[in-house]
Amino acid sequence: MSGFMFSRVLIVISLLGLFFTQPSFGQKGTSSSSPQLSFGAVDINLIVEQMPEAKEADAKLKEMQKQLQDTIMKMQDALQKKVDSYLKQKSIMPADQQQKQEQALQEEQQKMQQFYNERLSEIQNKREEFLEPIRNKVKNAIQAVAKEENLQLVFDKGSLLFVEDKFDITYKVLDKIKRGGK
Repeated sequence: MSGFMFSRVLIVISLLGLFFTQPSFGQKGTSSSSPQLSFGAVDINLIVEQMPEAKEADAKLKEMQKQLQDTIMKMQDALQKKVDSYLKQKSIMPADQQQKQEQALQEEQQKMQQFYNERLSEIQNKREEFLEPIRNKVKNAIQAVAKEENLQLVFDKGSLLFVEDKFDITYKVLDKIKRGGK
């Protein structure tokens, strides 16, 4: 899901909060008996791709975008017909009527652009509405697995250059989501 990058960053940032709230982090002179920092990594894209609700949200958003595109195409076709008609009659029109026609065509173009922008904004709002519960579900599952595994940090694999497989908790998180967080 292309719009999911922002939410990935938010999840990583929120999980980094766990790291900075650890009292022993950054303290000098801590003994070797202090707890080791433990971390894991998840492939958020893979997790989201496996979630039925994400697939459903993506399908709904694509349908909304297609409907908007179809509507805009019809509006553009109608406007183009008016422009063509105007251009055919322009040579026989008085100057003041030409100016009125051109202004009317410009206003229609502006209304079409405004309609498009408003509908696009509605689609973006819907995207956020659909993604919020998905983000929360992923975040809660990551936090639950991190707690079970005693991890202080969990990173998104997409933002790391290399992660050993032993640190990958992606499938544990997926299992947690599939079992409903249990």
